[in-house]
Amino acid sequence: MYTLIDGKQTAADIRREIADKVASMRKRGFAVPHLAAVLVGDDPSSRTYVSNKVKDCEEVGFRSTLVTYGNDVPEDILLAKIEEFNSDSSIDGFIVQLPLPDHIKETKVIEAIDPSKDADGFHPVNLGRMMIGLEGFLPATPYGIMELIKRYRIETRGKNCVVIGRSNIVGRPVSILLSGKGVDATVTVVHSRTANIPDVLREADIIIAALGSPGFVKAEMVKEGAVVIDVGTTRVEAPGTKSGFRLSGDVDFESVAPKCSFITPVPGGVGPMTRVSLLKNTLFAAQNRKQG
Repeated sequence: MYTLIDGKQTAADIRREIADKVASMRKRGFAVPHLAAVLVGDDPSSRTYVSNKVKDCEEVGFRSTLVTYGNDVPEDILLAKIEEFNSDSSIDGFIVQLPLPDHIKETKVIEAIDPSKDADGFHPVNLGRMMIGLEGFLPATPYGIMELIKRYRIETRGKNCVVIGRSNIVGRPVSILLSGKGVDATVTVVHSRTANIPDVLREADIIIAALGSPGFVKAEMVKEGAVVIDVGTTRVEAPGTKSGFRLSGDVDFESVAPKCSFITPVPGGVGPMTRVSLLKNTLFAAQNRKQG
C-alpha cells in the first residue's frame, strides 16, 4: 500500500510555522516580511496562482503587493517596475509571474531582479549559489520537492533518482539538489532526446516527473516500491466539470500508485509546496534584512 504525499497538508503546516515566526518578529518590533508580485496578461492559471499567493501572505501575516499589466505592456515599463521594487526597502522579495508575452524576454526580466529579493530563486546568482552549496534563494518548485522528501523521511542516500525534464525552473535545479552533499542521490536526467526512457525509469528508486505531458509515466515504467513525485499540472478538457477542465499530472496515477511506496497527487501534491516555498524565501530575505 502506498503512502500519499500530501503537499496541501504539509504546506499548511509550514504556513503555521511561518506565521509563528512572523508573529515573533512583530512582537519584537521588526517589520513583517513583504512579498510583491507582478502579473502580466490574463492567463487564468497565472491569475489563480497569484491570487492564491496573496491569500497565503494574508494567512501568515506578510504584507503583499500585486501589480498587474495587460498583455501589451512594453518591456521597458516592466523593467522599470522591477527596478522600482529593487529600490524599495520595504519589499523583501518579489516575483514576476511566468510565462510572459512573446515580446518580453524572460531572461532579461529574471536578470533584472535584485538577487537578494529573488523570491522565485531564478536569478543566475542564486542558481550559482545553489550549484556550489551556498545558502541562498532556491527555485520554488525544487525547494518544495526537497521539503516533501525531507518531511516524509524518504531515503535518498545512494538511491537512483531519475528526473524527467531539464527546464531551468524544475528539472535542472532539482537534479542538483538531489545529488548534493547530505542528500546523496545518484541522479539521471532524461528528456525529449533521451533514448529508451522507459528502460531508464524502470531502474529508478525515485522518479521526479516534470515534463508537462499528461499521463506520460505508466505503470510498466515504474518498479515496485518506487517513490514518484509528479510535478506536472496540465489543464485538460473535462466536460462534466463546472470549469470545463481539470489538472492532469505527468503520471498515470491510477495505474502507477499501487506500485509505489510514496506518490504525490495532482492537484494537492507539489503545487501547494511551490507556493509555500515563495513564503519561505521571502521570510529568509526579511531575516537577512533584519540582520543587516
